[in-house]
Amino acid sequence: MRWARREILAAGLSASALPAAAQTPRRVVSLNSCLDVMLVHLADRQQIAALSHYAREPDGSTISDLAQKLPFTWESAEEVISLRPDLVLASRHSAPATRNALQRLGVQTERFSTPKTIAQSLEQVARVAALVGHPDRGTALVARIQAALAAARPAPGQRAITALIYQPNGFSPGPGTLADELMTTAGFENVARRYGLKTWGNVPLERLLADPPDVLLVGEASKGARSWADRVMTHPALRVLDGRMRQARVPERLLYCGGPVLIEAVSTLAHARRALTGART
Repeated sequence: MRWARREILAAGLSASALPAAAQTPRRVVSLNSCLDVMLVHLADRQQIAALSHYAREPDGSTISDLAQKLPFTWESAEEVISLRPDLVLASRHSAPATRNALQRLGVQTERFSTPKTIAQSLEQVARVAALVGHPDRGTALVARIQAALAAARPAPGQRAITALIYQPNGFSPGPGTLADELMTTAGFENVARRYGLKTWGNVPLERLLADPPDVLLVGEASKGARSWADRVMTHPALRVLDGRMRQARVPERLLYCGGPVLIEAVSTLAHARRALTGART
């Protein structure tokens, strides 16, 4: 839906009624699940005008419990403008109609790409922290992430374990993804490379059976229901790999975002590796 200025005025939300951008924003709206997580870690609670609706999804968000207590939007222009934000955090894929309406009204909107490396993710943490007026918190969070990454690395000389992250429909991360770099950091060799995957792609079950990794990393079971991960882990075809390929769980909510999510993601991967090898934590 396209928004013209007269339509905004008709809703009683004139450009003059919106707060001007300040050095430290008072009302921040996030339109992206990964930016939601950074915002709650870096901003004061009273600065958060709203998160995205994705923040409340327990299977997809690491802050779902906290998000239940905070306002949210469905990303529509009407909702966002009515919140009178002086800063909006958006992804490159956020709704164009909403971004265009905010631009016409002069609301500061900062757009973020999906980080493909740990370094890019740390840069985004620092950027969000500066935007919300708390650069010191960004520095502290980056230090925590770096400490978690260092703690997750295997001891020198330990052989990397071949592994594949396997999600619904065989969706897996390949080279050039944040998940791939996390796997390497935690001591895994991502077999998606030898399968010919480029970034994210689908790995057929037949390919997995023909050339299995040491371990299959599948999603965590959903509460109250038998998950897709459970069905994969008990698939009859995989019985031929008993003794050749082991399995471990990695919640899907840890695979798509950087920032503070990296702490739990890399720790979970390292724990899985140590459990598989019997290494001491």
